[in-house]
Amino acid sequence: MEDGGRAPTAVVGWACTTLCLVSYAAAFSQGASLSACSDMMPRHLRVQLHSSNNNYVTVHTNMSFFFPGDKVPVTVRSTRDYMGFMLQARKVSNNEIAGTFIFLPPGSKLLTCFEDGDTVTHSDKSLKRNLSFVWKAPDQPIGDIKFFISIVQSYFVYWAKIESAVVAQGGQN
Repeated sequence: MEDGGRAPTAVVGWACTTLCLVSYAAAFSQGASLSACSDMMPRHLRVQLHSSNNNYVTVHTNMSFFFPGDKVPVTVRSTRDYMGFMLQARKVSNNEIAGTFIFLPPGSKLLTCFEDGDTVTHSDKSLKRNLSFVWKAPDQPIGDIKFFISIVQSYFVYWAKIESAVVAQGGQN
């Protein structure tokens, strides 16, 4: 009798575990959670963070400076496919998110962390490699910025806050 009770219990346990994992995967397959806005860390179960210095992704722009209100092209290049991402521009002076994204590639969507459109994330889990965006600087001076991206290669492997070079605000005294 005892052995007969173990098999159904194991099946129920397996079913619950599978349902939990599927629901978590579905929850993040359409973009990053708002809970990731401040630290840009995925909220998956048992994820493995890799060093942002040892990655296959670069984020850059062809502009070394910008003025208030400028539109800045941002390119994310990768030598490997990935499924998810979160992209933000942050002030160098205080690490606050700044500006808005006004052009997005397919497979991505805007996320409002602090202001409308200040963050971009994936909208599906299709494989991505090279993406282009346009960021609009605020109309008032904000100082120098950097772009940051977190990349999710798979449900369990990610790199957080890979950064671009500094993009200086032009016309500062």
